[in-house]
Amino acid sequence: MSFRIEALSAAHDRQGFVCGSEPLDRYIRTQATQDVKRRISNVFVARDVDGAMAGFYTLAATSLPLTELPPEEIKRLPRYGLLPAALIGRLAINRRFQGQGLGGALIIDAALRAARSEPAIFALIVDAKDDKAVAFYEHYGFRRFISRPDSLFLPMATVLKAIPAASQP
Repeated sequence: MSFRIEALSAAHDRQGFVCGSEPLDRYIRTQATQDVKRRISNVFVARDVDGAMAGFYTLAATSLPLTELPPEEIKRLPRYGLLPAALIGRLAINRRFQGQGLGGALIIDAALRAARSEPAIFALIVDAKDDKAVAFYEHYGFRRFISRPDSLFLPMATVLKAIPAASQP
């Protein structure tokens, strides 16, 4: 199935969005627009060919304490206390579209947007809500932080190696 990913706007019908997680459903219906207006996060929506909202994710700037990374990652990095990162704060797929690979497509879209940003970004970060979400992100190469097992990171260098050069910024 083909999807179009774009920034959230008033044209998106969010009331019929149901992903199976009440907090995520409530977020897209009631909070997302306010977060965008306040510049807390950007929200990107996947729509199907008929315009139905198939999924969404949020993307925001954050930082990553160097001490949270595994030792093998730290040895290749400068000894800065914090590293720049992008946070995929929320990611949800409408029940009607689950199991079609859209979650992976949204992660790739977020990675490409992060790679195109003017500020440098070392990694994408996610906070998984449960073990199923942890397994989902690990499937895409995310690795766990040392002290926060439900938070994961994916270095941008890894992302850019996996994405064809023609798609990169």
